[in-house]
Amino acid sequence: MKTNVKNSLFRFERGLYEMTLRKVLLPFAAGALALSLAACSEEDKAANEETPQVEENEKGTKEEAATAQDMQVKLAEQQVDKNKIVAVVNKEELTGVEYNASLTSIQGQMQQTGQDPTSEEAAAQVKEQALDALVNHTLILQKAKEEAITASEAEIDERYATLEEQFGGEKEMKKVLKAEGMDVKTVKEGIAESLLIEKYQGKVVPADGVKVTDKEIQEYYDQAAVQSKEAEQELPPLEEASEEIKGILIQQKQQEIFATHMEELKEDAKIELKI
Repeated sequence: MKTNVKNSLFRFERGLYEMTLRKVLLPFAAGALALSLAACSEEDKAANEETPQVEENEKGTKEEAATAQDMQVKLAEQQVDKNKIVAVVNKEELTGVEYNASLTSIQGQMQQTGQDPTSEEAAAQVKEQALDALVNHTLILQKAKEEAITASEAEIDERYATLEEQFGGEKEMKKVLKAEGMDVKTVKEGIAESLLIEKYQGKVVPADGVKVTDKEIQEYYDQAAVQSKEAEQELPPLEEASEEIKGILIQQKQQEIFATHMEELKEDAKIELKI
């Protein structure tokens, strides 16, 4: 079966911008899921009196809900007091509120890949990654401020409108915000930060400053072809996939360069971890 370019095996990370935006989205996704489960639960209760089969389905639903609730309790146990100072970056104190947001993002990423972030082995890893992400996030925002990088209200509103559309419109967005105890102002502040990070990353590693050779494109295509064959899939011809691969390789190189830049920022910064 032939697949198009975007649905082929070409995969890549989108870097710190996506990570930051995910930090905004994950709590919303959790809230939307909770609303969905609640709605399903009410429907099951209403239909419970009709047939034995529905009774069995309801039993399964209750068990699944109990398991999900147990997981949420374990995830919450990894959080710290919202007022606790978890780190100091260049004299800027970072609190439990910020750490817990970063923690939620890392936990969600692990769950998406089928890992249990509450296991004993994973707990230390989650903590380390959450702190590292928070420190990186703070360093970039500090540098963006130093270089007078800003995000306009128009840019923020445009991103918010896109986010609102993803959640099914203004009405659904309000439901999610209410469920999460958040407001539009908080969301827009998160969007503003993601824009600053995106702009700073673009300044450090401009797209036109990274070059990709035909040889690199061919090598990437050949590797993807091997994986595609093992999965019994057929890739599009190289001439169709070339531009997509080029974009992937550019982003990979950008991320490698930016990762090096982050290490340099850390070396020059004064960082004190408190947990």
